[in-house]
Amino acid sequence: METRVAVMSMVVENPDSVEKLNAFLHEYGEFIIGRMGIPYRKRGISIISVAMDAPQNTIAALAGKIGSLPGVSVKTAYSGVINKD
Repeated sequence: METRVAVMSMVVENPDSVEKLNAFLHEYGEFIIGRMGIPYRKRGISIISVAMDAPQNTIAALAGKIGSLPGVSVKTAYSGVINKD
């Protein structure tokens, strides 16, 4: 299976979307290398970064689900490294 390394960055402005966001991340947990969450209380938002190693369509599917959540924006950066195992 061909996989890529990517980092997905999210800004969460709607706390009501956090439960569903965490459910999506749990659903794709086998592909997640690591996760960092920063609550920015002064602005009332959270900033989350997730590193993944997964097929490109899997990464895109997760980004699409997350991007559909109200008050959540997401961007993905892909590495040029491709694993063809």
